[in-house]
Amino acid sequence: MLAATAGACAAAGFSPFGLPWLTGLCLTVLVIIWLRTPNPREAALYGFLFGAGLFGAGASWVYVSLHQFGMMPAPLAGAATALFCAYLALFPALAGSLQARMEAPPGVQAILLVPALWVLTEWMRGWLLTGFPWLAMGYSQIDSPLAGYAPVLGVYGVSLLLAIVSGSLAAAAVIASLPGRLALVAIAVSLIAGGALLRDVEWVHASGAPVAVALVQGNIPQSMKFEPAQYAATLATYKRLVESSNARLIVLPETAVPRFLDQVDPAYLDGLAGFARQRQADILLGAPYRNASGDYFNGVASLGLSELQFYAKSHLVPLGEFVPPEFKWILGTLHIPLSDFSMGTDPRPMRAAGVPIGITVCYEDAFGEELIAQLPEAALLANLSNVAWFGDSLAPGQHLQISRMRAIETGRPMLRATNTGVTAIIDQRGSVLAQLPQFTEGVLHATAQPQVGITPYVRVGNSAVLAACLLSLLLALVYALRQRHFARKRPTLTA
Repeated sequence: MLAATAGACAAAGFSPFGLPWLTGLCLTVLVIIWLRTPNPREAALYGFLFGAGLFGAGASWVYVSLHQFGMMPAPLAGAATALFCAYLALFPALAGSLQARMEAPPGVQAILLVPALWVLTEWMRGWLLTGFPWLAMGYSQIDSPLAGYAPVLGVYGVSLLLAIVSGSLAAAAVIASLPGRLALVAIAVSLIAGGALLRDVEWVHASGAPVAVALVQGNIPQSMKFEPAQYAATLATYKRLVESSNARLIVLPETAVPRFLDQVDPAYLDGLAGFARQRQADILLGAPYRNASGDYFNGVASLGLSELQFYAKSHLVPLGEFVPPEFKWILGTLHIPLSDFSMGTDPRPMRAAGVPIGITVCYEDAFGEELIAQLPEAALLANLSNVAWFGDSLAPGQHLQISRMRAIETGRPMLRATNTGVTAIIDQRGSVLAQLPQFTEGVLHATAQPQVGITPYVRVGNSAVLAACLLSLLLALVYALRQRHFARKRPTLTA
């Protein structure tokens, strides 16, 4: 049970708890367990138990979405959540099995094998079956010195450095040599110090004048959001909040208008656009829309001084926003409006308030390598979300943490407009400059400074960290083969 407990405690490194050292300590415990477990099956079991604890504690909000708002019966929602967490736990199990199969000394195992395999399986989890990169270990380090590596290697690079630090400490705990222990601790300290130094590097620079922004949080209860009786009140709320602002850029949440744009009274949209033009402003409005072919998209429309533009969400949530053909049956147990969107293609920045803005809708900003396709053109980032689907759970805070990582990776301020929170403005270093309380109606007024320049991560994406992981595996393999070769050549003494 130690592995499962360590996994559950590792979730405390993520928001809202924010204890990055505890996540590192828990990962160290797992590596120590693996170093003492040469059997691949047992190592896989311990990895699975660690993952079950991590995802069972950190992703428990899936149940809220399925049961409270998706109307799935409680036993079925509980079983579905458990199966989902068990699926996620297979990736740490795979890492555990593979590292045990490559017989290597503790130092090589802990510093080369485990970190590389951990990150490769974490990366795999981020794309397999459309991907679920949530709770990647690097996010837990957003407020630690290791976050300094994010503009260079991205969130998976931070995961890799954390795993090397934890592996170094784990190996130091199990080997007998004092000089070896000191060397391993020195590796961990050096990596932490390197991250601290990198946090002071200016990868980008300001461009133009700061932009006055207003981020609108309507606080429409999810249980009422798509109710016809609530529709008029929803539109009136957003109109009132928009007209309370003098900002040049006004951002509303995902599906702020809970109907297709062609079903909205044109006078309402014209009124919003006219208000924005009078203020020399632009509005980014989250709303679903349809094309002439009848395909419909979860998207964003711009209204106001700039030309009319549309952004269509390209990375959809499985079963929430699109349903694979083999899972159509599940629609009978879920009651999720607009649950079969079409995928947008070729996402591009939208120009509003005179600035190119990289747009993501809700879950999309969990995929850093997809977002960088809109850079370096984009000078600001905006994420329009409706995390009300997860209620008062861990998800909104974790999503804010993800947005902070995207800001650090890209060197761009992030504007987050959400329905029920967390609405916030984040600077290019990942610091939250201002935010609204959750579950309150309001408008967050602030200024955002556009940035230009390219971080190393924007230039190469995840290629660098994946190459580093493959190189680590190659070095470990070469070392293991050399050890076996010399072992075979060593003469055997007989009596």
